[in-house]
Amino acid sequence: MPTVIVPVGLNLGPSYRYVTPPDPNPEFWEVRLGNDSEELTDDEFQVWGRAFLDPERHARLEVTRETLQRDLLTAGAGPANPGPVIEQLLDRGLLIEFDPDGELEKPFRRIKLHPLAEGMGNTPEEPDRRHIGHSGASLVKVSGVVYGVWAFSAAEGALWDFCLGMDEDNQRDRQAGMDLERVTATEAAHQAAVTIPMLVASGVAFLDRAI
Repeated sequence: MPTVIVPVGLNLGPSYRYVTPPDPNPEFWEVRLGNDSEELTDDEFQVWGRAFLDPERHARLEVTRETLQRDLLTAGAGPANPGPVIEQLLDRGLLIEFDPDGELEKPFRRIKLHPLAEGMGNTPEEPDRRHIGHSGASLVKVSGVVYGVWAFSAAEGALWDFCLGMDEDNQRDRQAGMDLERVTATEAAHQAAVTIPMLVASGVAFLDRAI
């Protein structure tokens, strides 16, 4: 499976100068990251924002560093050489890369997942799938494990901590006699990893720096 690239942080929009006459160009773009905010130049924001586009490709795990560079060059917006800017955003924690089929403990100790939409539960026709959306309209549907990660993982210090807790809860409930499928921390992390790019690109969640 390819190493995907996903934006981290919450867009707080442009910040304009207090000047007369008004300057139509933002002084910077602001992104919340953990307890701080990052100031992005227009080129940096074009790269960061481009990583949100195309939820369908994110759902297929097709957005990588290489495809992001190609998309920027094709769009003709942002830096003429996006590679170094992508590298800088990765270093600042505003982008993250991980292999959904690879080792996830290290990247998941660096991030948290925050919900940005409404949980809409399941349906009689698909009781094994949970819906997430806005104003009664479903935007994505996910497994019960991912629904739990989406809804509750932000209460933990990092995404990996929640996966560990899900593992412990699953073991305890099975030992108590509940008829549950075994879900390890690694399996919970994998289910989250293959879905997070779509959740972020669809606007139902955002990744943040673990504090």
